[in-house]
Amino acid sequence: MATGITDLSTFILGTIFIVLLPGPNSLYVMTLASRQGLLAGYRAACGIFVGDTVLMLLAATGAASALHASPAAFAVLKYAGAVYLAWLGLGLVRAALSRGTAHNSAPATSQRLGMQAPFRTALVISLLNPKAIMFFISFFIQFVDPNFSQPALSFLILGIIVQIVSALYLSALILGGTRLSKHFSQTPWVAATGKATVGALFIGFAVKLAL
Repeated sequence: MATGITDLSTFILGTIFIVLLPGPNSLYVMTLASRQGLLAGYRAACGIFVGDTVLMLLAATGAASALHASPAAFAVLKYAGAVYLAWLGLGLVRAALSRGTAHNSAPATSQRLGMQAPFRTALVISLLNPKAIMFFISFFIQFVDPNFSQPALSFLILGIIVQIVSALYLSALILGGTRLSKHFSQTPWVAATGKATVGALFIGFAVKLAL
């Protein structure tokens, strides 16, 4: 059956490599799973899935390309994402530094970091992630034959492949994060170091986006 996909094997390999690149989406999901467990991790993963679906629809309809064509609009989106990631990163660093009072400040800390609303936080991170936007603009749409009579079918198949690869990768991170949480609960200083490291990585992502 004709699908209108020009090079499926290259698309699958490219998607795997791109998904495996470290980014704020995967880092947030793994961090949440290590702190709050399996269910919270998958709630965040669902936020990523919905965000990626929105970006795929925008790319398929051309709206994302129009955004990319406007440097000012793309700059606003980029800086908004950088500020949001920096805010999450600073919250994690503050939580690590105040680990001695973690029992009393846990609810406030969780609220600052978006841990009480994992789906919403992950959705915002996904929608403001320039890496994901550029993936769907520059890579995703290149594998659809412009002369194919049913491009919606092509985009649907490619979208399903992206979500399957993403689901497998995020599941591995969630399961790994829940295993790490057992070790963190027994060694508070390791947990604090992990929080500070993840926070620094978020801040690093923010600086990279801003520059």
